Amino acid sequence: MTKPNDPDMKFLGFGFFKDYQADLYKARPHQKKSLESLKFKLKQLTRKNWSVDTKYQVERINQLIRGWVKYFRVGYMKKTALGKIDAHTRFRLRMCIWKKWKTAKNRRRNLIKLGMDRYSAYKNSHTSKGVARTAYSWILTTTITNERLAKFGLISGEQHYIKVHT
Repeated sequence: MTKPNDPDMKFLGFGFFKDYQADLYKARPHQKKSLESLKFKLKQLTRKNWSVDTKYQVERINQLIRGWVKYFRVGYMKKTALGKIDAHTRFRLRMCIWKKWKTAKNRRRNLIKLGMDRYSAYKNSHTSKGVARTAYSWILTTTITNERLAKFGLISGEQHYIKVHT
């Protein structure tokens, strides 16, 4: 028979742990199965070769995040895990946006629209870096900021958890 704080014990996607301060057993999303499942689904929604409009892509990501957070809202969730998932989602979305711009001319035009000066936009639009490396570098993190993605409609799982949980 498995103990309630057994790391492999899972029930309806929840794992259980002992909170020694409150002397209670508490539920949380199962670290291996539930979080890995969410990461896999987010990866499917942010594939570079999925040729859909970015607005639709963000809408689908939001639906997934809202549903996952609302399902697991009864459990205790670490903010760090949701923060890492949010950061990874933003990174993957930046990667998709860079890939959708396709040509150096479109990349340059869009970087200028986002506030980069002409010389830097020209230099960075012709970069030989790969899509992932460009999305992780300052080129896209300073132009497609977290605030800009939030204005575009991307929700934060961490903030949605706080809103739903309180």
